[in-house]
Amino acid sequence: MKKYSILFTINIIFLISLLLISVSFALLYGVYKQKEKRFNHKRDIEITKIFMHQYREGGVSDELLEYMKSLSFLVILDAGEIENILTSKELKSREFKSNRAFKIRHLELGENRFIFIQTPSDKIILTSQSITSDDKNIILIAYAVIFLIFILLYLSIINKLKPLKILQESVKKFGNENFDLECMTSNKDEISQLANEFHKAAQKLKKLQESRNVFIRNIMHELKTPITKGNFLTRLPQTEENVESMQKVFYRLESLIKEFASIEELISTKKELEKKSYFLEDIIDNAMDILMCEEDSVVKEFENIKIGVDFTLFSIAVKNLLDNGIKYSKDKKVVVKADENMLVFESVGQKLSYELQNYFEPFFKGDNSTSPQSFGLGLYIVKHVLDAHSLHLKYEHKNGVNKFIIELDF
Repeated sequence: MKKYSILFTINIIFLISLLLISVSFALLYGVYKQKEKRFNHKRDIEITKIFMHQYREGGVSDELLEYMKSLSFLVILDAGEIENILTSKELKSREFKSNRAFKIRHLELGENRFIFIQTPSDKIILTSQSITSDDKNIILIAYAVIFLIFILLYLSIINKLKPLKILQESVKKFGNENFDLECMTSNKDEISQLANEFHKAAQKLKKLQESRNVFIRNIMHELKTPITKGNFLTRLPQTEENVESMQKVFYRLESLIKEFASIEELISTKKELEKKSYFLEDIIDNAMDILMCEEDSVVKEFENIKIGVDFTLFSIAVKNLLDNGIKYSKDKKVVVKADENMLVFESVGQKLSYELQNYFEPFFKGDNSTSPQSFGLGLYIVKHVLDAHSLHLKYEHKNGVNKFIIELDF
């Protein structure tokens, strides 16, 4: 623990405070103990005076013994017991009155108090239990309660500071562009809220970084086809047909740029959709134009229903489903079917190697993906577009046919 850290400072403050409280209670306890000792000593003197007055009048009578007993004092007359007390090595003695006729001494042996009276004819010891004040017990109880509260308060503060320590480690990771942070907490204090907000910010940056990676790889993937086609057309004679084909290539490039921008905005932020009702055939045709696929690659087996979607984004999702179907099917064709409840993309091919959820991760490619042009982004993009529309994608494989089903829960 570094000496300039907050935790070190708090520990020092609590340690000093606890020490001061302990010393204060110790001094207060000592004061009450001395007060109690003075009270018992004064009481011993008064009882001794009463005993001596009665002793001068009639000696150690039964009435005197009973009277002393009523005052909680025991009179010891046995010579052997008296000798044992007087010869004890731990005995402390203090004389507080004497004359020619008698001598009185105050004795202390451990926690026990004695009054030794020596007369010309007798040796007598008076003893009693000390009268203790409840004040000392109250002080001890108060100290125990305050000590416990103090410790609980310390532990509570240390617990409140835990998110700060986690946040410190998270900031270090954040500085190294590692956004996989775990600093979320269920506490409601300000430090915990700061940690939670930092976690949310890191997750947003992680998502933004992820979208940038997808964006770049998608550009590499999608631009290759029109660039290759355009490069081929430049080598052909400048006929009207070739010029028209070249224009389509540039239209395709422009569409791709808009598509990339939409994908990047969708993944990195909460894009507000522009949903309207569109004919399904228009969406399929737009997706085919973006894909620049052959007309016979897509077989339309549906009624031209209307669906409420964001035209641009939904076309991108459809384009990726068509692209995957054509790319991985044995006959290089995709059959599109639809009704009011679902939109189905069917293609003949092998079953997916893994669960559908795995393909929703960016850059994930299954075992049946052999194309070097595949970046594993198609279904990732589809998932984000459908999530934005609150739609779901299902997968089935029956009789050698792959079926990707969009449930139209409008």
